[in-house]
Amino acid sequence: MNRLFLFDVDSTLINEEVIDLIAAHANVSREVQEITELAMNGLLDFQDALCSRVRLLAGLSTNVLSEVGKKITLTTGAAELISNLQTNGDYVAVISGGFIEVISPLMKELKIQHYRANSFEIFDGTLTGQTKGPIVDRNAKSSYLLELKKELQPSQVIAIGDGANDIEMIKLADVGIAFCAKSALKEVADIVIEKRDLREILNYL
Repeated sequence: MNRLFLFDVDSTLINEEVIDLIAAHANVSREVQEITELAMNGLLDFQDALCSRVRLLAGLSTNVLSEVGKKITLTTGAAELISNLQTNGDYVAVISGGFIEVISPLMKELKIQHYRANSFEIFDGTLTGQTKGPIVDRNAKSSYLLELKKELQPSQVIAIGDGANDIEMIKLADVGIAFCAKSALKEVADIVIEKRDLREILNYL
């Protein structure tokens, strides 16, 4: 049977925090980064943090989202690792506390079929400052892991993340990997990787 690899996106699969890039276009970078840091370290509830940050983006044109999508960069080794896993017949999935509007093109590029993220509420070509649909928080991430496990029936589940929002899925996985992570996540992970190259995962499995 094949394994399931479930990746976080921001600061894990990619080098950036997408909401920070969007915030730069709204001139609220400092405010958003401060909230992001608190949430990543588990010092602020993720849902509250996300809603607070998204409110600061109200009025931005949706054109910004495609511009930001062009600026995100894959973490070293990400493309090679995913290609390797897919060639091996393993399942690759993504669960992101970021935004579907930004990561969808990347998912298509990487040929990842299973992915979930937050959505912006959009009206008349601008962000309203609200999200649409269920928020992807730590519980949503663990629920998605269980959903995929039931659907795909993998032999083993490996979850990879970097922040407090990934704690539940890391604990739930057969192998939980903290990748260049905050201390709150390192404490619960089976494997801690400090070198910023996703191919390092293969050395541990």
